Amino acid sequence: MIARYAPGMLRKVILAAAGSQRVERLVEGAPVSRNLVRRFVAGNSSDDALRCTRSLSDQGLAVTLDFLGEDTVSPEQAEATAGEYLRVLDALHAAELTPAAEVSLKLSALGQVFDDKQAYEHARAICAKASEAGTTVTLDMEDHTTTDSTLEILHRLRVDFPTVGVAIQAYLRRSEADCRELAVEGLRVRLCKGAYKEPESVAFQSRLDVDKSYVRCLNALMSGPGYPMVATHDPRLIAIAEDRARWFDRSADEFEFQMLFGVRPDEQLRLVDLGYTMRVYLPYGTQWYGYLMRRLGERPANLGFFLRALRSRD
Repeated sequence: MIARYAPGMLRKVILAAAGSQRVERLVEGAPVSRNLVRRFVAGNSSDDALRCTRSLSDQGLAVTLDFLGEDTVSPEQAEATAGEYLRVLDALHAAELTPAAEVSLKLSALGQVFDDKQAYEHARAICAKASEAGTTVTLDMEDHTTTDSTLEILHRLRVDFPTVGVAIQAYLRRSEADCRELAVEGLRVRLCKGAYKEPESVAFQSRLDVDKSYVRCLNALMSGPGYPMVATHDPRLIAIAEDRARWFDRSADEFEFQMLFGVRPDEQLRLVDLGYTMRVYLPYGTQWYGYLMRRLGERPANLGFFLRALRSRD
C-alpha cells in the first residue's frame, strides 16, 4: 500500500494528519496505538522514562529524554512542563544515570510561542538543574518561524552553560549557513532532516535535495571544532558520516550518532560495538500522537521502520 505513493505525497498526507484532531482521535482509539506507544515511547510517566533509560544504558547506549508536552498555550502549562524537567533531572541524578542521559527541550513547550522571555527563563532553570546533575541539555528545533528565536536563546544560555546543544534541520535552505556559524568549539549540534510541514520558499521538498543538504551540513559540522550529533536512521548517511569523520580526522569520541527509540535497535547496538557514542532519543508522556506523526513525515521510509519494528516484536 505504501509503495503506491510517492515519498513527497506520502509526507504531505502524514503531516496533514499530524495536525488533524479528528485523525488524532481515531488513531488514539485504535488497538494498534497501544503497540505504537509501547514500542516507540518510554511511557506516560517519569518512572517509565527512568526505567527505560536504565535499560538502554545497560546496553551501552546514551540517552536524551524528551517530555512530550508541546501544545503549550498558557504560562501555567509552560511552568508545569518546566517543573517536569526539573523533577526528571533530579531523578536521573539520584539514579546515577547522568551524564549518559541528557534532556531535549522544545522551547514551544516552555512558552516560546507567546513569551520568549518566559521560555528563556524556564530553559535557564532547566540548564542549571542539568549542570547540577552532571549532564546537559539540547534544544530541539521546531518549525522555521521559531529558528531565529531558538538560536538567540541558545547563545544566551551558552554564556553560563556552554555544553547546551541545538538541533538543526537539514531540509531548511538556511541550515548549511547555520551549521557553518555553529561549528565552533564546544557547541553540540544535532543534525536531523526535519519534521515539520514547511513551504518550498524555506525548505527543500524532495528527498534527494534534503539528503544533499544533509551532507553539506554534515561537512560543515565535521570540518569545524564543534561536536556533531548525527541524527539519522538512513544507512547511506550513516556511512557518509563515518567517512567524513575519517576524512576530518575525528576520533569516535568527537561526534556521536543519534536515533529514535525503537527504530533500528540492532543498528544502534552495532554502532556501539564499533566504539561510537550512540544516543537514543527517548520520548515519554501522554502527548505522543504529534511526535510519532512528525517522525513519519520527516522521512516516509520511517513508516517502514516502525511497521517492521512492530512485526519483529509482536
